[in-house]
Amino acid sequence: MFLTAATLAKSKSKFILVRLVSEAGTGFCYNIKRPRLQDKLVLLKYDPIVNKRVLFTEKKKLRSI
Repeated sequence: MFLTAATLAKSKSKFILVRLVSEAGTGFCYNIKRPRLQDKLVLLKYDPIVNKRVLFTEKKKLRSI
């Protein structure tokens, strides 16, 4: 068997782990898995510091899964 660049190349993962940060300014965050090709996430989730559902936006890619 011959080793070529095609057999040694890694495939890209389909999902990435991203950090969602609260827009309420509390600093609370969630880590969420999302598909690599999807747009950046903006979700309405619960923030326990203000005891409300607030907008969370994607700020940082943490790693590939």
